Amino acid sequence: MLQILMAGSVLTYVGTKLYQHLNKKEIPSSLQAMKILKEKVTPISKEVHHQQNQEMLPVHKSEFDYEKSVNQELAITSVSLGLATAGALVYPPLIIASLAGLAYVTLPIVHRGYRTLVIERRIGSTLVDAIVLPCVLVSGHYIIAALSYWLYSSSEKLVLKTKDYSQKSLISVFGEQPRFVWTLTEGVEVEIPLEALKVGDIVVVNAGENVPVDGTITDGAASIDQHILTGEAQPSEKEVGDQVFASTVVLSGKICIRNEKAGKETIAAKIGDILNHTADFKTTIQSRGEELADRSALPILGTSAVALVTSGASGALAAMFVGIGMNMKMLVPLSVLNFLNLASANNILIKDGRALEMLSQVDTIVFDKTGTLTQDKPHVEKVYMLAGYEENELLTYAAAAEQKQTHPIAKAILQFANERGLSLPKLGEAKYEVGYGIKVNISNKLIRVGSSRFMEMEGIAIPEEIRNIMSNCHEYGYSLIMIAIDEQLGGAIELHATLRPGAKSIINKLRQRNLSLYIISGDHEKPTKALAEELGIDNYFAEVLPENKASLIEQLQQEGKVVCFVGDGINDSIALKKAHVSISLRGASTIATDTAQIILMNGDLNRLDQLFEIAQALDNNINIGIISSIAPGMMVIGGVFLLHFGILSALVIESAGLALGLGNSMLPLINHQRKPHIIVN
Repeated sequence: MLQILMAGSVLTYVGTKLYQHLNKKEIPSSLQAMKILKEKVTPISKEVHHQQNQEMLPVHKSEFDYEKSVNQELAITSVSLGLATAGALVYPPLIIASLAGLAYVTLPIVHRGYRTLVIERRIGSTLVDAIVLPCVLVSGHYIIAALSYWLYSSSEKLVLKTKDYSQKSLISVFGEQPRFVWTLTEGVEVEIPLEALKVGDIVVVNAGENVPVDGTITDGAASIDQHILTGEAQPSEKEVGDQVFASTVVLSGKICIRNEKAGKETIAAKIGDILNHTADFKTTIQSRGEELADRSALPILGTSAVALVTSGASGALAAMFVGIGMNMKMLVPLSVLNFLNLASANNILIKDGRALEMLSQVDTIVFDKTGTLTQDKPHVEKVYMLAGYEENELLTYAAAAEQKQTHPIAKAILQFANERGLSLPKLGEAKYEVGYGIKVNISNKLIRVGSSRFMEMEGIAIPEEIRNIMSNCHEYGYSLIMIAIDEQLGGAIELHATLRPGAKSIINKLRQRNLSLYIISGDHEKPTKALAEELGIDNYFAEVLPENKASLIEQLQQEGKVVCFVGDGINDSIALKKAHVSISLRGASTIATDTAQIILMNGDLNRLDQLFEIAQALDNNINIGIISSIAPGMMVIGGVFLLHFGILSALVIESAGLALGLGNSMLPLINHQRKPHIIVN
């Protein structure tokens, strides 16, 4: 009896603290990991405001009701445990008050057991709970009953905290479009709501703005970043007659677009619609704790029935009191919750805990090229000189002309000039030929900087030497920017895609884990192959259309591979959703960030290796938790048949096993708080 009272007293205090812990919207700020999570999530919230605000909210009213019910049950059982303990120690009538609370909580527990057996037609852990908890209560073991009810409520709350109830439709690209657009009406620009657009309306889009519709350019020219749709690394030059698509970005220039498709009819929105109707793979993966708990239900009931015959009601109740199911339902979610917290401390946001569990089984990683292995901003690779001009002279002219521009190529040229320590002269009169290039006056010289089209439009002759270089650049997906001084071509600057920092390092680390690595890209064959060779990746897919990326993921899965896809952009979103595990970077487009289960918040690819370490540690931790759940249960069952154990003996053994399991589940965070630089236990 003294053991029960001591356990009840301690667990009353623990129960109150755990209730406060679990009933908060977030993990307590006292944890260093949560502090880091808040610091990292806040900036993302500003960038992708809508989906981050909605991310943790359940959709259906029944889910709100269930969470409310679980919170209420945990509060009642915590109070009841305290009253029962106080009643046994100080004032016996308090036990009656505790019984009232436990009786109230019994109703929904029995209802869940009834639903499992009658409606769902299966035998699960909820049925065992619905039998054993009321039986313990009516047996007269009030403190044991209060403790059992509290453990049950705590396990339900832990499951709720880690289980993903967000079955909401993915946020659509249409929802991220501007609310208002500028249209050209009788030669006058008029701002109207996006939903008021009609087919045939002329939409005006300036530099720095998103294209709101699918349509054809009727006037102007622009350089457009459309990599989120097509995967192309370099901006695409568009002129009258060319098609443009919603969700792409005008980097420079100004265009008028005849609206052909708007809103839900655009290609980008249709990709979002496909995502909404794609079978959700992650909903087919049950929590390991719940699954194992359900599997243990029938053996426990069968063992209890045998014990009823051989050892009487006390032995049957002790056998049914085996906490395999309840312990696993509590320990596995708690382990997941703590490792999610640990991951956040390492700048990794995991939106679906089951993805972290699945990661330990991954044997294949598929990387998207553009925006994942490479950065959006290119770098200057080489400067070609003609007509006796010096390299620094050409760079000075190009950087001076581009110094007020904001597109990626201009930034790359300016950065290269800055690294050379070049001082830029002041600009004279500047004239922008939108979409193609720029003309400026520098030291009484007319400087033209832009594409080959721009030079041809300006009547600048392009030598055969440069045309050969142009052909090679096109073949390998490089950009070539030309510089003309007065009426003569002075040279050209070749720009390559910039490898993301840490890409080579992480590829080497992943190879050491014996993982199969692939590159998938919408880019041409040669640049994709060159990148694969540079990184030491044997497998690659080039010139892959957005809709085919998911097919390639499925193909690998059909070969028996467990696939992790690391991607970026709307064109990757379906592939992100198809993969067993999906990872995106902080710089990803809105829908990609919403689709991915795991986000590397600081864009550091080296976090992938840490992520795999955390996943493996979680797998080991869960296995230890399962052992700590099963072993005491086996001891209790053996004791019931061989040593005539009753419910008190079962409680002591099960409590010891639960204490070990809880310690194991909490160990990663305890170690991290002691040694923040240590990633896992």
